[in-house]
Amino acid sequence: MDVEGKRVLITGGSSGIGLELARGLAARGARLVIAACGAARVDEAVGALNASGAEAAGITADVATPIGRTAALQGAIEAFGGLDILVNNAGAVRAGRLDAIDEEEIRAMIEVDLVAPIMLTRTALPLLRAGSESMIVNVSSAIALVAMPFYATYAAVKAGLSSFGESLRRELNGEGVRVMTVYPSGTDTPMMATNQAGPEIGFSLEPAEAVAEAIIAGIKHDAINVVRGGPERQALIDLNSKDPMAIDAHFLAIKDVFERDVRSHCAL
Repeated sequence: MDVEGKRVLITGGSSGIGLELARGLAARGARLVIAACGAARVDEAVGALNASGAEAAGITADVATPIGRTAALQGAIEAFGGLDILVNNAGAVRAGRLDAIDEEEIRAMIEVDLVAPIMLTRTALPLLRAGSESMIVNVSSAIALVAMPFYATYAAVKAGLSSFGESLRRELNGEGVRVMTVYPSGTDTPMMATNQAGPEIGFSLEPAEAVAEAIIAGIKHDAINVVRGGPERQALIDLNSKDPMAIDAHFLAIKDVFERDVRSHCAL
């Protein structure tokens, strides 16, 4: 798909992968609406995009709420008259032992990471169907492919988003609306600021710009999946499929250090 002139709504578009994606799409002629919490961050992001010559609008909205989802879509309609590409990128994470995480935090992950993209997509479908060529991009996580300890709920909702995208892709096949799922590995974004895991246990962060460029390439080539993390990540995915107990043993060996490094990881 050629993104030039396409009308794009990106949730969580004021920082991290969402903002880098907005910049990359804008540079290729797409028209952007970014929706996120925090008016100051939205205004700053939109101001910078427009100063670079982009056509961009911003909506301060919490897409975990029905009001926020309505506002985001209405913003796209008011800005550009419709929608061609929906990017479900907004995310929330809280790591730690399951019984140490508050119910409110668990529900926040479920609402932001799974319920919001499902419901926003449901409402956006008439707009997407109205165009001649449209796409839904769901930003899942590599943790959906290889679940890590201390991320039980986050892994569950991201796996749910992955299955949602796979099922919907087949549902919409042949109807002009494509569905692509993105699986970022560890990415250098504000969402990861409180994660202390490092290279001593094999953990590294990829620049958000690189993930955004991979997403744009996926859109261009009508990919169904974009998996980040390189050969090492693919090897883990393959091993998890063939011998999941080997992955269990790997995490057991680093379990204490890993728990120490991620138990404060929170972005809700």
